Amino acid sequence: MSATTIRKRSVVIAGHRTSVSLEDAFWEQLQMLARKRRQSVNALVESIDRERAANLSSAIRVFVLENVLEQRA
Repeated sequence: MSATTIRKRSVVIAGHRTSVSLEDAFWEQLQMLARKRRQSVNALVESIDRERAANLSSAIRVFVLENVLEQRA
């Protein structure tokens, strides 16, 4: 599969299951960020959800991008 292949995965936010569609590259980075923070992907997505202004998939992409750029600085 390509890094641009979109995958839909279920996450639990505030006790409710929801689906999120992201490219594989974003899922991989999100998993790495969750591991670094010693939390689950669900917990990280929940924290992104609490702070978001856009739709959840977009908010996750922006979060991942900001973190990758911060690591490279």
